[in-house]
Amino acid sequence: MTTREIFDGMQKRMDANPGKLGGIKAVFQFDITGADPGIYSVAIGDDSTKVRESASVSPNVTISIASNDFTDMVEGRLDSVAAFMGGKLKVKGDMMLAMQLQSLLK
Repeated sequence: MTTREIFDGMQKRMDANPGKLGGIKAVFQFDITGADPGIYSVAIGDDSTKVRESASVSPNVTISIASNDFTDMVEGRLDSVAAFMGGKLKVKGDMMLAMQLQSLLK
């Protein structure tokens, strides 16, 4: 699965089940490095969610991770907490929002 496919799937899941986001209002930025790099922003608001392949001007939280680790996390082979504790996932900004990452990915 490519990085773009992961984010396309994320948009579809959020559109299909907006209630799952539990009132989150934030902009997440993902800085993906490695073999399949990209910068993606996920803006979550009251009535809409938008995934873009671009940087955000003012993200609430920025998550940096290598593409292979990101894929492993999305596919359930790598726990986000373990990735953070092991230095594979770096977070800048609102740590409480970053802790909600797993709900966005699944």
